[in-house]
Amino acid sequence: MKNFYRDSGLIISVIALIFLLGGLSFYVYINSTRIFWIVAPFEVLISGFVIGKLITVTRKTFQYYSFVGSELENADKISLYGIPISVAVVDNTLGFIWFNKSFRESFEDIEYGDNLSILYGGDISLLLENEDTPVFYKDMLFRLNAIKPRREGNEIYILCFNDVTKEAELERQIKLRHPVVLFIMVDNYDDMFEGNLESEKAHITVKIDKLLEDFVGGTNGIMKKFNRDRVWVVLESNDVMKIIEEKIKVLDRAREIAVTERINVTLSIGIGTTGKSLSESERFARQALEMAQGRGGDQAAVKTNNGFEFYGGVSKGIERHVKVKARIITNSLIDLVEHSDSAYIMGHKYSDLDSIGAAIGVSGAIRNLGKDARIVIDKTASLGQELIDKVRVGEEEKQSLFINPAKAREHFTDNSLLIIVDTHSPHIVEDEELYKRAKKVVVIDHHRKTVNFIDKALIFHHEPHASSASEMVAEMLQYFGPAGRISAVQAEALLAGIMLDTKNFTLKTGVSTFEAAAFLRKLGADTINVKSFFTNSFENYRQIVTLVGSAKLYKKCAIAVNDNFHEDMRIIAPKAADEMLALNGIEAAFALYRVDGSEIYVSARSMGAINVQLIMEYLGGGGHYTMAGTQMKDITVAEAEKRVISAIDLYYDNQKQ
Repeated sequence: MKNFYRDSGLIISVIALIFLLGGLSFYVYINSTRIFWIVAPFEVLISGFVIGKLITVTRKTFQYYSFVGSELENADKISLYGIPISVAVVDNTLGFIWFNKSFRESFEDIEYGDNLSILYGGDISLLLENEDTPVFYKDMLFRLNAIKPRREGNEIYILCFNDVTKEAELERQIKLRHPVVLFIMVDNYDDMFEGNLESEKAHITVKIDKLLEDFVGGTNGIMKKFNRDRVWVVLESNDVMKIIEEKIKVLDRAREIAVTERINVTLSIGIGTTGKSLSESERFARQALEMAQGRGGDQAAVKTNNGFEFYGGVSKGIERHVKVKARIITNSLIDLVEHSDSAYIMGHKYSDLDSIGAAIGVSGAIRNLGKDARIVIDKTASLGQELIDKVRVGEEEKQSLFINPAKAREHFTDNSLLIIVDTHSPHIVEDEELYKRAKKVVVIDHHRKTVNFIDKALIFHHEPHASSASEMVAEMLQYFGPAGRISAVQAEALLAGIMLDTKNFTLKTGVSTFEAAAFLRKLGADTINVKSFFTNSFENYRQIVTLVGSAKLYKKCAIAVNDNFHEDMRIIAPKAADEMLALNGIEAAFALYRVDGSEIYVSARSMGAINVQLIMEYLGGGGHYTMAGTQMKDITVAEAEKRVISAIDLYYDNQKQ
């Protein structure tokens, strides 16, 4: 139905035309009677047509006014016109045909005949179904509700605009002032000051306290120091948003405080932004702090609705000398073993020397306790076949120690203990179904903590500062008592795992690493025998050389690509990445290779100048500061290479910020 208010203009135009014709006739009659009688018939016809049109338009207009009046009775119109809620009426073309005083005051630019799409661009049927549809107009927020009066042939809709601008602003202010809890911890406080004089220690402590006071002093928050190395902070949400927007600069400022020539202060920060209450925010902040520490420290973890966001993490961290923790965990593990029917140990898929070595070390100690222990492994997909063959002694040992996942599921009971080594991600364990069935789970891992980690473990022994899972197991063996005296072959398996992840004691080595190696040497581990586990066949070495030769240099990163499938490429690619690190000017190396179909794997290595873990996390992977990787499906090698280059660019951009 057309808007009859616009026809008002037509009515005025018709009246003006009638007066114009009358005036023209009078003028002609005075000046020329003869011409008047010639023109007069035509003027009569035109005037009759115009008057007829005027009558028709006027009749339709009054009819429509009568129709609208039947829909909105006088009493209703009077009440609607004066109420403080903005009310308007639109026809079936969604053109405005009536609105009250409040609407006119709120929507100054809206005129009769304007379309509702100016304020609401959706379907009118959806508007009728939904309640409180938000409508933004200039700086105001309205909740829009639509009503269609029940009447046959109804062609109008009544719209109610409720102004909720003040309420929305009040809600926004409440959210901005919502309290958020932060936990700040100085990484490795005791170890960091080991060997320092008390005066030097006090001087550095004052710098740390001043840094944190300045950090909180620029906000409306409060700070409470409840331990030498821990601070509890409560900030308003708007202050936290500003801190996050600035990439949490306090991490960088803390790193400027030097303890020694090689050691700087680093902080771990947990922020619980999504807590609905103060207690929930405090719980989320603790979880975030644990996540930040689990990833190596020197970073902030922010709890969000979708998990965690991380900031910082640019340093390698400081080694922790906490043997009390290893002793307590070992005692708890012994107690679990004694109250279990049997123990099953497994690592990650495509197990390497560290995963197998740690599993062998744990199984040896458990068997010395008089309990049955099995290593769950898919030998066809293992990267440590030579180590497996060396440990197996005789047909009986071959059947009893190593067991494939299918048979393990057959013998696994509710009272069986599952020990997972060298990973804490449930999606990459050797057999995920076995993990889901297990009611008693123990995790021993050294990789930096990821968001999706095993959360049902009775014992979660996680030490990101350790060089390898084999090092952690070797340290635990020292607290097993007589049961920790494993065989020389088993000790060699652990030493092989340590040597693999440290690149022959060149990367990520600390005092604990050499202590563990010394302990294994006392148990009879022969370094020459261990070296044999790292030998290459002639064909594999040729593939390594070929892959290194194809490398391209990009921002001090070597990127090697292999598009041809090779059954030993899982072994070849990491070794090729290690070889590229030996070249001058190379700070990180990436080896890309195809496994099968369209699945592309990336092995990333560095000497410590570049954090390859962050680069791989941009691509959905993870790992360690100097050793990481990822997988990409349904993609070509060329596309995967472009993604790696983009991730490197993103890493450098974030470091600049």
